[in-house]
Amino acid sequence: MASPTFPSALHTERAKPYVLGLFRIVTGFLFACHGAASLFGWFGGAAGTGGTLETGAWPNWYAAAIQLVGGVLIMAGLFTRSAAFLSSGSMAYAYFDVHQSGALLPLQNGGENAAMFSWVFLLLVFTGPGALALDQLLGRRSRAALPQADAATAPTAPAGTAR
Repeated sequence: MASPTFPSALHTERAKPYVLGLFRIVTGFLFACHGAASLFGWFGGAAGTGGTLETGAWPNWYAAAIQLVGGVLIMAGLFTRSAAFLSSGSMAYAYFDVHQSGALLPLQNGGENAAMFSWVFLLLVFTGPGALALDQLLGRRSRAALPQADAATAPTAPAGTAR
């Protein structure tokens, strides 16, 4: 009797783009919820106060707008890499500007969400949207889906030049 090897390498390779797509959808949704809470008072409001942020207040209102718009774009898989890059930077700024001065570690300074979202979205910048993305439906292909040059077709430097 063969030992079970679930999930097999074949199954995980086939599932990878769908798991990445589901990861993108869930994290985009959670990020958009944070923005909606701060901008519209939904889900308990800004920082759980039930209120909203003052329109145009720097940097909180702009961070919330990035959370809402970036989260929706990431969730939909539309301009994923660009939205993830902007969202990652926004959360890195939030972490270092708001949380880092309180203590060294995110668990100590209340910056877990900012740190986690920053790293999650930086990951999406490099992996792309995965499956179930609007970019695919609109004909936009992620860099990962573009054909890779092999050694036979890769450009080479002219003879006698240093690389």
